[in-house]
Amino acid sequence: MNFLRGVMGGQSAGPQHTEAETIQKLCDRVASSTLLDDRRNAVRALKSLSKKYRLEVGSQAMEHLTRVLQTDRSDSEIIGYALDTLYNIISNDEEEVDDVEEENSTRQSEDLGSQFTEIFIKQQENVTLLLSLLEEFDFHVRWPGVKLLTALLKHLGPQVQQIILVSPMGVSRLMDLLADSREVIRNDGVLLLQALTRSNGAIQKIVAFENAFERLLDIITEEGNSDGGIVVEDCLILLQNLLKNNNSNQNFFKEGSYIQRMKPWFEVGDENSGWSAQKVTNLHLMLQLVRVLVSPTNPPGATSSCQKAMFQCGLLQQLCTILMATGVPADILTETINTVSEVIRGCQVNQDYFASVNAPSNPPRPAIVVLLMSMVNERQPFVLRCAVLYCFQCFLYKNQKGQGEIVSTLLPSTIDATGNSVSAGQLLCGGLFSTDSLSNWCAAVALAHALQENSTQKEQLLRVQLATSIGNPPVSLLQQCTNILSQGSKIQTRVGLLMLLCTWLSNCPIAVTHFLHNSANVPFLTGQIAENLGEEEQLVQGLCALLLGISIYFNDNSLESYMKEKLKQLIEKRIGKENFIEKLGFISKHELYSRASQKPQPNFPSPECMIFDHEFTKLVKELEGVITKAIYKSSEEDKKEEEVKKTLEQHDSIVTHYKNMIREQDLQLEELKQQISTLKCQNEQLQTAVTQQASQIQQHKDQYNLLKVQLGKDSPHHGSANGGAQVNGIPPEEIGRLREEIEELKSNQEFLRSQLAEKDSLIENLKSSQTSRDTNEATASARDSEQTAELKQELATLKSQLNSKSVEITKLQTEKQELLQKIEAFSQSVPVPGESETVVAAKATDVEGRLSALLQETKELKNEIKALSEERTAIKEQLDSSNSTIVILQNEKNQLEVNITDSKKEQDDLLVLLADQDQKILSLKHKLKELGHPDEEEDELESIDQDDEDDEDEVDNNQGDN
Repeated sequence: MNFLRGVMGGQSAGPQHTEAETIQKLCDRVASSTLLDDRRNAVRALKSLSKKYRLEVGSQAMEHLTRVLQTDRSDSEIIGYALDTLYNIISNDEEEVDDVEEENSTRQSEDLGSQFTEIFIKQQENVTLLLSLLEEFDFHVRWPGVKLLTALLKHLGPQVQQIILVSPMGVSRLMDLLADSREVIRNDGVLLLQALTRSNGAIQKIVAFENAFERLLDIITEEGNSDGGIVVEDCLILLQNLLKNNNSNQNFFKEGSYIQRMKPWFEVGDENSGWSAQKVTNLHLMLQLVRVLVSPTNPPGATSSCQKAMFQCGLLQQLCTILMATGVPADILTETINTVSEVIRGCQVNQDYFASVNAPSNPPRPAIVVLLMSMVNERQPFVLRCAVLYCFQCFLYKNQKGQGEIVSTLLPSTIDATGNSVSAGQLLCGGLFSTDSLSNWCAAVALAHALQENSTQKEQLLRVQLATSIGNPPVSLLQQCTNILSQGSKIQTRVGLLMLLCTWLSNCPIAVTHFLHNSANVPFLTGQIAENLGEEEQLVQGLCALLLGISIYFNDNSLESYMKEKLKQLIEKRIGKENFIEKLGFISKHELYSRASQKPQPNFPSPECMIFDHEFTKLVKELEGVITKAIYKSSEEDKKEEEVKKTLEQHDSIVTHYKNMIREQDLQLEELKQQISTLKCQNEQLQTAVTQQASQIQQHKDQYNLLKVQLGKDSPHHGSANGGAQVNGIPPEEIGRLREEIEELKSNQEFLRSQLAEKDSLIENLKSSQTSRDTNEATASARDSEQTAELKQELATLKSQLNSKSVEITKLQTEKQELLQKIEAFSQSVPVPGESETVVAAKATDVEGRLSALLQETKELKNEIKALSEERTAIKEQLDSSNSTIVILQNEKNQLEVNITDSKKEQDDLLVLLADQDQKILSLKHKLKELGHPDEEEDELESIDQDDEDDEDEVDNNQGDN
């Protein structure tokens, strides 16, 4: 911080050194003392030194003071001292100094405050801490906190705004200041919000949605509206910060119905003594606030809605009252005219109301006439004349009705022959040809706005005739303008007349023909363009080139001597195409051209700068390029372009004609539909009424019959003495009343039926008329008929397809049924080859009978199958038992077969033994024979052999039996 010490001047080294030591000791005490009283006293001492020794206190004590804010929040007194000290260090509120040192001191003070602000906000926590301290209700904490934050915003607004924006609930805490019951805090809170919302759209939106509009308007009302003090001024400045160039807030202001609350601001009355300087300031800011809402730079939709709201709530009427009031200060009157201008600009309803406003004079004069009298009066202030011109331009902006009314005051049929009243057109002509160049310019521009984008009024203005002098024939307004041009008047006058002529001739071939009909006009223009004049005349040369180019581009070639091609040849011979284009470019290159093209309001520092009109700059921008192309185009290209234009115009006219016809037919159809719907509703109501009446008649009939039956039963019990007074026991008056009711109901029923028949006939007539009208208008609605026919044809095709599909489906179902029948028949009997379908169809009944019989037989077979299955089950059980017996017997058989096999083996063995024995016997016999034994022995042996053979045969027989 030593680099900051050299900033302070005018103090000796000794005392400065002493104070620096004192401040250092106090800082040490703040940092090291454990007792709160000691720290508080030290901070109080630093506060007393901070104004005179900002540099020393700021460089040494700032860090200690911020620490006090953090650690000693429980003690509001020390917090208040610390905030006051920081405010003295950062703010630029110094004690009075000598005039010689004032400038240097102010510069040094601003540098010092910015440097200390930068040091303080370097730690963003310091700003957040300051915001939290503002929640304290204690006056000694809140008020110095508000002043300190305001001082920070004044020095480094964008940086502090960003810190507050990202701080949680930062803006909301500041909005609470407006609700503080202590006026000094509330008023300083308004100043704080002014600095906070400056050039920051995000914060402006947050403040607006925190109910700022409601609170600020309440404060303005409490303070007395325009009669209030400087607090009202501060609130209005804050409202301007919130609304200017902020479309979101403007929309919120309008939708919140806050425009209606602005009306009481302008109830100023007619007293001449009530215009204090503060009231003038307040009302000036209030008018500017209205202009913010209806500025031409706003989106058109937003501006239009605000204009309508101002008319509906009576705000425009109140402004017009101030406009026509007496004793209004000049600057307030000028700003009121500008405000009314923008409230009515482009809004037909507001423009119509303004046209009906009259000045409180005798006889009453329209407000437009009174204002134009001020515009062409050279003794009026320059700013007032500019404001009136702006008001007249806004009145005619997109207002063809108003343009026609202004031009009509110049036509011969509407001029007042008595001369008792002055019209707007007469005032404009008077200003157009006066000796004051500013009046010439204003009147020419005002008259050009009466012709803007209105070819009808351009043609009407050609009828205007002027009497220049007694005894001479009248001259047309167009000719008089060219005459003044050729007389070499002031540049401002010539520029105004040239702008009027360019506007008049553009997009109006008839006006071009009238202009070219005067043989002196084209040579005058070519002579002006061809000359080499000074810089002051270059603008006039450029406007003359523009006028000549318009005469070529919008020329319909009706004058043989001044056809497009001849004029181009004239330019090429006398001027040169390149030179012509260069002179044409002088307009857009002029220094005042760009200034006039920025805003619609004619805002000029001096009368000499009043050269260009805003709407005329648009025209130049539009025509400069097309005129350049037209100069270089050949005659063949011009012819083609003309043919294309005519074709497009014819096409547009045809399309417009059919559109209008279709629109009319749609309206008629809608009316007929509404009538039909109305009649249907009436018809339904009448039918309902008839039904109700019929039900009532039936009820009465039932009651009557019931009474007759009851009285018929009771009549035998009554004597004949009462026969003369009653009929079947019913009094005569009761019978008469019932008969009357029945007759009345019948008549009502007949009447309702007649009405119903009338309505039905009316509906039929309307339907028939609608049908005939549709037939007569078939040509206009051919496209709709074709579409309807196509739809009907498509519907018929779809229906035929559907019918064919249905037939096919039916046929397929029939064939399916026949096939099923054939299959069933085939299952019963074989069909004869070549049998026809007719025979098959004839057998259908027989097949159905067979089928029922088969079904019956199937049922019986099912029963039999069931019985057989039961029998099968029993047989199966018996079979199972037999199988088990068979198995046992088989086992026994197998055992016997094994035994037989064993016996056979034993028998074979015995046979083998017998054979061996026989062989042995034979061998023995042989031996006996050889030995000589007798024959008796042989016979015994043979008998033995025979017995053996018999035994063997028996054995064989037994085996065979087994």
